[in-house]
Amino acid sequence: MQRTPSTPDSTKNRKVALVSAAVVVGMVGLAYASVPLYRLFCQVTGFGGTTQRAEAAPTKTVDRRMTILFDANTAGSLPWTFEPVQRSLDVKVGEENFAYYRATNNSDHAITGSAVFNVTPDTTGAYFNKIECFCFTEQTLKPGQTVEMPVSFFIDPAIVDDRGLDKINTITLSYTFYPADEPSNVSSTEKKPSTDTNLN
Repeated sequence: MQRTPSTPDSTKNRKVALVSAAVVVGMVGLAYASVPLYRLFCQVTGFGGTTQRAEAAPTKTVDRRMTILFDANTAGSLPWTFEPVQRSLDVKVGEENFAYYRATNNSDHAITGSAVFNVTPDTTGAYFNKIECFCFTEQTLKPGQTVEMPVSFFIDPAIVDDRGLDKINTITLSYTFYPADEPSNVSSTEKKPSTDTNLN
């Protein structure tokens, strides 16, 4: 049986189909890669108030003090009371500091929550470093249980070299708790394996 030779139109249509398929595959790949790439961008730049992760505080401090305000929120679907133990701290730049948040499970069953976070002004995110935080792991509270959860942090001394932040003297650290099985609309880029920080 003799094959019919390809016409210029059929060859052109085949090329268009191949290019279209390649574009679709590329778009799907970008969709999967966009979330980790965005998280990496936020972590490196502090974009959107994303805080940084550090192993330890620097060995030197600088002669500048800042006020840190603490904010706490819960999703409507989470029956917890969540609040900062202290509303503010006056800190020295470069020095490690500790703050505590308190959470109470008001329900009659155990619930696991996950905290997302940011700082404002957004531009300070690149200089706000956490060493340990309850937000690095999910937290499970038994019925009626109350826990105090610590966060240790410092402000990077490099902030004094950022002329755009010379007039910033106050940073607000904000957390929102969601049920762990409920996706939040806020992306946390700091979560890493850590030991459970619940205090029994």
